Amino acid sequence: MPRTAETASFQFNHTMIRVRDPDISVKFYTEKDMGDFTLYFLAFDQGQNYKDMSAEEKDKARFAREGVLELTHNHGTETDASFAGYSSGNSEPGKGFGHIAITVDDVEEACARFEKLGVQFKKRPQDGKMRHIAFILDPDGYWIEVVPSTLKL
Repeated sequence: MPRTAETASFQFNHTMIRVRDPDISVKFYTEKDMGDFTLYFLAFDQGQNYKDMSAEEKDKARFAREGVLELTHNHGTETDASFAGYSSGNSEPGKGFGHIAITVDDVEEACARFEKLGVQFKKRPQDGKMRHIAFILDPDGYWIEVVPSTLKL
């Protein structure tokens, strides 16, 4: 969408998804080397040294960047045996949210790494007609699209 005078200060800030167990979800997003995090806000490292920042500097940096994922944990879901999980948004009922996306230099190499890490796939690059992308699943079933940073058609 082109910027206008009215939208000049607008930027994508974050996506919020509900998670059942924050310990498992944060581990998935951080230990699989998908980004850094502060207070459940996850984003790719842009060279900032958050450990040396004051709380005020962290707050300012967190909301001044693009592409941040917010994980929201509703307390009690991790121990509620009757909790049926959240809708991923890709099936009925509750179809709506589609996916988040990450760009990588080489989709095949990234997928080989995800495979080694035991990440579940929804679609591998060789599946279907769109062979330049993949979809992996996070622990709550949300789709993560893996796309090349430079699309070669």
